[in-house]
Amino acid sequence: QVQLVESGGGTVQAGGSLRLSCAASGRTFSTSVMGWFRQAPGKEREFVAAIWSVGNDVYADSVKGRFTISRDNTKKTSDLQMNSLKPEDTAVYYCGSASRGSVYRTSSYHTWGQGTQVTVSS
Repeated sequence: QVQLVESGGGTVQAGGSLRLSCAASGRTFSTSVMGWFRQAPGKEREFVAAIWSVGNDVYADSVKGRFTISRDNTKKTSDLQMNSLKPEDTAVYYCGSASRGSVYRTSSYHTWGQGTQVTVSS
């Protein structure tokens, strides 16, 4: 079983950058898909990006070209580099681990971190 802990959130001005990190424990990290989701107040949790064990990645259209997901299977970490941040990126960001199913759906993820707040001011 994987356990996840996010870090790196904070407050930044529009146009700025933040790097989120997700540290995992457990034996199955290297074979799991790692995903990043976000949830703004009053909204559903939405897909941001995901990366497979071999490095293939996918992004939501809203962040494509601005965000980059990465992973290090040796260190058991997944990072989300966020550039050119916009006020609409403000949300609690969660990393999740999935073994099967669509990476775009929250129901595919069996483990979640506690979340980290990202606030982008205009």
